[in-house]
Amino acid sequence: MNIRKKMLGASVTTITAFSAFLLIIIVAIIIGDIAIGGWSTLSWKFISTAPTNGMTEGGIFPAIFGTFLLVMIMSIVGVPIGTITAIYLTEYASTRSILGRSIRFAVNTLSGVPAIVFGLFGLGFFVQFIGGSIDHVSGSADLKWGQPNLLWASLTMALLTLPVVIVSVEEAVKAVPRELREASLALGATKWETIWKVVLPNSVGGILTGAILAVSRGAGEVAPILFVGAAYFLPHLPGSLSDQFMELGYHVYIMATQSPDVEATRGIQYATTLVLLGLTFTLNFSAIFLRYKIRTRAFN
Repeated sequence: MNIRKKMLGASVTTITAFSAFLLIIIVAIIIGDIAIGGWSTLSWKFISTAPTNGMTEGGIFPAIFGTFLLVMIMSIVGVPIGTITAIYLTEYASTRSILGRSIRFAVNTLSGVPAIVFGLFGLGFFVQFIGGSIDHVSGSADLKWGQPNLLWASLTMALLTLPVVIVSVEEAVKAVPRELREASLALGATKWETIWKVVLPNSVGGILTGAILAVSRGAGEVAPILFVGAAYFLPHLPGSLSDQFMELGYHVYIMATQSPDVEATRGIQYATTLVLLGLTFTLNFSAIFLRYKIRTRAFN
């Protein structure tokens, strides 16, 4: 009987180890193929210039700049809302609260909605309803807000990444020992003072981690911005929130599917993908390193 258990345990260990090894090999092959295909095209000129000659030459700086603006505005809107929501669910809402259960249901539902649905929602709600209403009230003959632009794309991405922020912040707030809350309340602090001066400082690592993970996901998503802001080709930078913009993920999609000469742009496709992967990996590794440093400082 013991021999059978040992053989079964060894088999499970072997299968799981092989699966993990196979996954690492597949990821390494994909990254290696992208690196080999794009390394010869990647240069400072490629990163710092705009595309030219029908996007078969030049660089991707407008796409990098547009991606940066997108994730910055998305974070400015989404992170505070997600943090406040997580604090309410953790500190204020009871298990029997109808509002609390409704919010949790909404968060769980949003986390399972396909990304393309967020894009369609952004087109209908932000672009046509809110933007169209603003243009109608302002009496402008030309569409300014009732068309895809940087602001509506950022708000759509903020909705997409909101569950990531809420879950990360909620777990960080729950990890703060209850004894710290009780000690603060026992010393005469109000509940809000306890949250502001005790809970939030001790959960700042989780909050920042959630923000960085949201940014890394937002930088790699393409489907939500197809209809609400991303442009096919813009050699200039967006000058206001009502302008369209180029984005790295969408640029890769366009170069691979809509380019008049796919073979001529293959190096640009690989190099753009390599830049996007580098950005995403940097953000994720930053989140891991940040959490590690804050936890180490807390224990010391």
